[in-house]
Amino acid sequence: MQGLVTVFGGSGFLGVQVVRALAKSGHRVRVAVRRPSLAYRMRMLGDVGQIEIVQANIRNPDSVARALAGAQGAVNLVGVLYESGRQKFDAIHVEGAGNVAKAATAAGVERLAHISAIGADAASPAKYAQTKAAGEAAVLAAFPGATILRPSVVFGPEDAFFNRFGQLSALAPVLPLFGGGKTLFQPVYAVDVAAAVVSALGSASAPGAVYELGGPGIYSFKALLELICRETGHHPLLLPIPFPVASLLGAVGDLTSVIVPPFLTADQVTLLKRDNIVSTGALTLADLGVTPTAVEAIVPTYLYRYRKGGQYADAIANGI
Repeated sequence: MQGLVTVFGGSGFLGVQVVRALAKSGHRVRVAVRRPSLAYRMRMLGDVGQIEIVQANIRNPDSVARALAGAQGAVNLVGVLYESGRQKFDAIHVEGAGNVAKAATAAGVERLAHISAIGADAASPAKYAQTKAAGEAAVLAAFPGATILRPSVVFGPEDAFFNRFGQLSALAPVLPLFGGGKTLFQPVYAVDVAAAVVSALGSASAPGAVYELGGPGIYSFKALLELICRETGHHPLLLPIPFPVASLLGAVGDLTSVIVPPFLTADQVTLLKRDNIVSTGALTLADLGVTPTAVEAIVPTYLYRYRKGGQYADAIANGI
């Protein structure tokens, strides 16, 4: 499919890669964001006139409909990791996702890609996972041919996982191993997720199918922190934190989330009790024609910034 694609949430970490990939594949792209004034750089990801910025809030059906006018494809990337103000899980993951799917059907959009998350499960004790599953159901009810993409932890130069713990490794004497650090993850490269989105909007994906997106390696939480410490050159103590204690820390995060972004919430602790890896038998990146990229090939290219001396760390160590 070629033509105009509207991307909701296109100015975020993953959105930048999706917009770039769509533009590179020849699409015209309409980036729908809540604050267009903060997304002006998005136009530089394509040719002159190829990318436009419009205001839309997926909680507002009228603004969603305007953003989809004339579009042949749509991508919904909007999601939140914690609740704050009006940005509630139900409002964003369920009602907002449903608004996009309903408006896409009404506008005659041909293909819709919806970004969910590995672990989406209506029976999960975590509200994040519950609402991700409910959002998928709302999308497929309104747009049965939509493609659902469930990534694991997404990594790349501006990610919120490796950068957060990379910075902490340089500043803190201790890094927490929640639940002993045994939870498994299958990190997936943002560029690979973007390629999957482009493929999903074409003929490679099966309408109504769910794809779980993970990289080529599976790592425990402890192994990921050890990798981060090796790359940053800092070696804080990795301290096991039992889940009951982590839940108390998460409760504090819930209380402070109205003021500052929390480091941890109680809901996130609940999520950590379950592995975040591709399910056996699931459709994957390979089914979308995408070869996954290893963590080790990319993460060192940006974690160097947390080394003593940054990009000159090796020269300093060698006395140059």
